[in-house]
Amino acid sequence: MNQSTDGFYGLGIAPGLLDALSKHGFKIPTPIQRKAIPIAIEGKDIIGIAQTGTGKTIAFGIPMIQRLAKEKGRALVIVPTRELAIQVNAHLEVFARELGMRTSVLIGGEPIIGQVFSLRKNPRIIVATPGRLLDHTSSHHVRLDDVHTLVLDEADRMLDMGFAPQIESILDIIPKERQTMLFSATIPDRILHIASRHMKLPVSTEIAPTGTAAEGVSQEIFVVNKEVKVRLLGEILKKYTGSALVFSRTKRGATQIVRKVRAMGHAAAEIHADRSLSQRKEALEGFKSGKYRVLIATDIAARGIDVSDIELVINYDLPDDADNYVHRIGRTGRAGKAGHAISLATPEQERDVREIEKLIRKNIPRSKHPAVPSAGFSAAAAAQSAGRRALHRRGPDHREGRSGGRGRHFRPS
Repeated sequence: MNQSTDGFYGLGIAPGLLDALSKHGFKIPTPIQRKAIPIAIEGKDIIGIAQTGTGKTIAFGIPMIQRLAKEKGRALVIVPTRELAIQVNAHLEVFARELGMRTSVLIGGEPIIGQVFSLRKNPRIIVATPGRLLDHTSSHHVRLDDVHTLVLDEADRMLDMGFAPQIESILDIIPKERQTMLFSATIPDRILHIASRHMKLPVSTEIAPTGTAAEGVSQEIFVVNKEVKVRLLGEILKKYTGSALVFSRTKRGATQIVRKVRAMGHAAAEIHADRSLSQRKEALEGFKSGKYRVLIATDIAARGIDVSDIELVINYDLPDDADNYVHRIGRTGRAGKAGHAISLATPEQERDVREIEKLIRKNIPRSKHPAVPSAGFSAAAAAQSAGRRALHRRGPDHREGRSGGRGRHFRPS
């Protein structure tokens, strides 16, 4: 098959959905779409491993909608965050509407009564975050006994956020006879555990090995002392004039950074778990439209946020987990376009940088800025930092998505 000319034809997609794909500008399938769609259309369970921005929603959405057109029942899509739920629903709704199907979004941060009214309209597709879905099932607003297709999207992220108990609860109350599609950027042991317990001979399709950085994204690291990071950020934002996504490790840090960036004269917004859903929507839409040139975010925005043409990703703080580095820099250089990622490391973070480089299997070039004093990695500082990290683990946890506990009572969604 000639991929450049055949497009989605030949993947088993029904003519009406092929027309809808063409109508809405989908001409050439991405690698994950080309591999996953034929398997999913056959009704097989599937584990799809691909990085953010590779078109996973279409990869599961088109087969799911095609099956709904032939059979009674519903499809359920579980995602980790409110923003991703809204984004996934927006993509699915386009094609569901073509076939006269309704969708419903169940997320925290919005009045539950509006969602109840939406459920009363008998949606064929439900897109939900785990906590809010269980709120609805426990209140008997929705029954899941007619779900024949389940999608777990960004499954590794859901587990990272502590949603394993909720996912297990959902899997226990939907029919055992179903198609399950699990999509993830990485495949840790916990994913394999879910697959072995709840999936039937799943077909695995992997587009890029775990830890593969996005193609077309150039990377560099500046090693500086903490007190000059803001100054260096200002110099970087002078040099690069396009949109910039800046990552902070903590919610408090994001709020501090956005104030400083605004003081530099840049239009900026912040997005993290302490912001209300309406504030997060406004920040994201403002960033997309150009109202805000700079978006400061915690790792809640590292995956699943559909923003095209981000020129620059800046890791103001290195992530706690090396995997999140790959997800962060994957926000730029999407759809074959070039992008750039800059990280700011402090002298005690050599070990963190080495872990990232080991994961992505390449050395990241070190850079210096003529206007900002540079530093080198320090073994003594690293030892001191390790001690602080150990103390931090024993104390209160203020990182994104943590609320003093995990499990049934955790509701960041």
